[in-house]
Amino acid sequence: MNDNNNNLPNKRRRRKKEAIQETPNETDENQGAVKTKDLKEIITSLLLLEEQEKSEQEELVKEEEEKKKVFEANHKKTTKVMWDYYSNVQQHHSDLEELGNVRKRKGRANNAALAACAATTVVAVDEENITKANNNSEKGGPGAPQRRLWVKNRSKAWWDQCNSADFPEDEFKKAFRMGKDTFELICNELSSVVAKENTMLRDAVPVRQRVAVCIWRLATGEPLRLVSKRFGLGISTCHKLVLEVCTAIRTVLMPKYLQWPDENKMQDIKDEYEAMSGIPNVVGSMYTTHIPIIAPKISVAAYFNKRHTERNQKTSYSITVQGVVDPRGVFTDVCIGWPGSMPDDQVLEKSALFQRANTGLLNGVWIVGSSGYPLMDWVLVPYTQQHLTWTQHAFNEKIGEVQRIGKEAFVRLKRRWSCLQKRTEVKLQDLPVVLGACCVLHNICEMRNEEMDPELNFELVDDEMVPEIQLRSTNARLARDAIAHNLLHHNHAGTSFLS
Repeated sequence: MNDNNNNLPNKRRRRKKEAIQETPNETDENQGAVKTKDLKEIITSLLLLEEQEKSEQEELVKEEEEKKKVFEANHKKTTKVMWDYYSNVQQHHSDLEELGNVRKRKGRANNAALAACAATTVVAVDEENITKANNNSEKGGPGAPQRRLWVKNRSKAWWDQCNSADFPEDEFKKAFRMGKDTFELICNELSSVVAKENTMLRDAVPVRQRVAVCIWRLATGEPLRLVSKRFGLGISTCHKLVLEVCTAIRTVLMPKYLQWPDENKMQDIKDEYEAMSGIPNVVGSMYTTHIPIIAPKISVAAYFNKRHTERNQKTSYSITVQGVVDPRGVFTDVCIGWPGSMPDDQVLEKSALFQRANTGLLNGVWIVGSSGYPLMDWVLVPYTQQHLTWTQHAFNEKIGEVQRIGKEAFVRLKRRWSCLQKRTEVKLQDLPVVLGACCVLHNICEMRNEEMDPELNFELVDDEMVPEIQLRSTNARLARDAIAHNLLHHNHAGTSFLS
């Protein structure tokens, strides 16, 4: 009995000890269960986030595809409307030209009838004198008549002075925006096309005088009546000469002096632009300017320039000239004649340059444009968002150096050819020929390093409109980001904005 009682405390101690030993194990098991539960919850959350991210990416892809479809549909509609409008304009111009030709033929017929009546009267009165003169002419006598039209006697003293070998080179360059050698080169190139033969009615205007009339008119923008007085020619003759010479320049000189560069020249252009900006594979700087015109008789709204009108407080009408230039400011591509109401991105879509890019001829190269153009696989533009990073700001500075070349080329173009600074008397349908001639002559002067007169001042102002769809290619966005990163990483981009 006593032994049993003595064992009771021992049993109790053993049970307590066993309970104490078992308690930590149960606690560890509970903690492990809690950790496993938390881990499962974390994994579940990660899976949900991953699924949510995938669904968001799919939605973004769908939205981009829908936007692309909407853009393509709108682009097709806009293209069709513009081509229909352009066809109507051309048809209207053709009708007007045909009507003008009919009126001219009627006027000539009336003048011919009057001249015939006058000639009959003269023959009746002076029949005896004419007979004597004919007899003398058959004998080769001094009284042989020379058939000539009556022409108003106009002074050619100014042109004769300019055309003389003693005329100072500086004065000649100031008058015609080029030296005598360059002028002689142009005359020789155009001689076979613009030269005319003398007739029994009148002597033909010499080639040098024909070219001089055209270049003087483009350089000064003087009215035809003043050009007529300077060169001793009729107003209608001067107008005709300007168009004939401009057409010859477009036909003969444009294929030679304004063309897209071949592979060798393309590589030289890339190297010069990269040395200047650090941006690789740049083949041109693009800019679009506006040329003021007189309000057309038809489709006035299409040529109405709202931005120039608001800035100048004066109703303005214009047509556009889009150009791509090399590092020297020489045009390699131009697109002329689209109405002034069209923004830069729409003018680009109508150009031959855009068609060349669609055929794959511009793969792997960049043409730098302003913020008025969209970012595409071959068009590189600056960042336009409000808050720029350090890298983006540095990229904009470098791409601005390339943009500046295109704008300065147009500044020199308008400074050299003052006819582009104000509304011209040239008809709308003839204006693309004149503007093309100005671009070709600009290239010739730039290639021959013709210096500009410092007194010729002109400030070029063309408002930029951000296109509705600024991003046309995701690959282009990634490529631009990579270029910006490389510029900063390789120390090509400066930090002038911090100094």
